[in-house]
Amino acid sequence: MATRTKVQDDQTEANPKTAEQGELPSNTVKDPADWTTGGESMTGAQASYLKTLSEEAGEAFDANLSKADASKRIDELQSATGRGRNH
Repeated sequence: MATRTKVQDDQTEANPKTAEQGELPSNTVKDPADWTTGGESMTGAQASYLKTLSEEAGEAFDANLSKADASKRIDELQSATGRGRNH
């Protein structure tokens, strides 16, 4: 059995989603509203994936979204299409 450290316990308590998944929190997970580059145009990868998701969901694709808005829209469309779920 692995022994957890106090730091691991504190990190897990600070992030309920992580606690549910049994993983340590990541500093790469950040609300898009807090991104320093969130107002920039979405990346090519975001645009490509968003276009695919939009087509699958039968929704309009907006090529003028910011990085942050594209990320939020991707989350919405993943929910609608069932993509991106961890099984």
